[in-house]
Amino acid sequence: MEPLSTKDFDYNLPEALIAQTPAEKRDFSRLMAIDRQTDTIEDRHFYDILEYLKPGDLLVMNDTKVLPARIFGHRQETGGKVELLLLKRLDDHHWETMVKPGKKARPGTVIAFDQGLTGTIEETIDGGLRIIRFDYEGVFEEILDAIGTMPLPPYIHETLKDQNRYQTVYAEKEGSAAAPTAGLHFTKDLLEKIREKGVAIAKVTLHVGIGTFRPVKCDNILDHHMHEERYLVPQQTAEAISKTQASGGRIVAVGTTTVRTLESVAQKHDGVVVAESGSTDIFIYPGFHWQVVDALITNFHLPESTLLMLVSSFYDRKKILAAYQHAIDADYRFFSFGDAMFLY
Repeated sequence: MEPLSTKDFDYNLPEALIAQTPAEKRDFSRLMAIDRQTDTIEDRHFYDILEYLKPGDLLVMNDTKVLPARIFGHRQETGGKVELLLLKRLDDHHWETMVKPGKKARPGTVIAFDQGLTGTIEETIDGGLRIIRFDYEGVFEEILDAIGTMPLPPYIHETLKDQNRYQTVYAEKEGSAAAPTAGLHFTKDLLEKIREKGVAIAKVTLHVGIGTFRPVKCDNILDHHMHEERYLVPQQTAEAISKTQASGGRIVAVGTTTVRTLESVAQKHDGVVVAESGSTDIFIYPGFHWQVVDALITNFHLPESTLLMLVSSFYDRKKILAAYQHAIDADYRFFSFGDAMFLY
């Protein structure tokens, strides 16, 4: 049985390898390709993914779009500065949010923003999060576009010059607090070449929650409770997966969010991916029974993170950590704006 201690998923990463800005061109990121049958590692560029995809494969991508969900305002009573991160929309006026500074974010506090937007803190919930009621005129998303910024992960300290670089080129459905970063490497031109090669492309939606950055704080990973995220599998995607599997093609997942969606649905329906929407708090770690995904495109993840545990489950914990050491020795760039790995 694989070890289930959080420390078994630790590694030492030089801070200089945490990518602070995106690659100049999306598909010029580096790509580590790992053949899981032979344990062969190849150092390539992301545009070389074309060589690894085969006619008859199905590439499944998460088309969620990141909201410019970080907004700045001030407490109406005192003028004190407040920073909000919108995490989950509850209805037209209510959001689950993270508030800084949290100590003064008490129920009843009114926060004023630009564009005539005000927010009233209604209650404190688990994890120190707040439910806020927003009052505004017009379209909330348009106000957000005007006053909000991209909610970059806490390990990125540089300012993002082009907000679109924290969106995939196929992002459609707004609702994420973070980008599905494995998809950031694709360009429209590369996707067209992939289609021309005879690889089909399908979409799912999973709105990424900020919990994706939360570290595992318990020693035994089984004590960790995953955050919940909303997903949607369209009918045409369910049909494309079924067709691909029947014809012997591979299901290639772009990112851990796509994996979480597909494997969650399959768990509920005897290994079959059906069209549905719902929420998942699936936790994938070594020993997990994979039912759908045959190959995985993913970035390099934080030490002791649930994402690293998921990738270790897909391959092998020791071999993944050895591959990460190879990446460190070869100066790969890590995390959200970093390089990619293809496991097949």
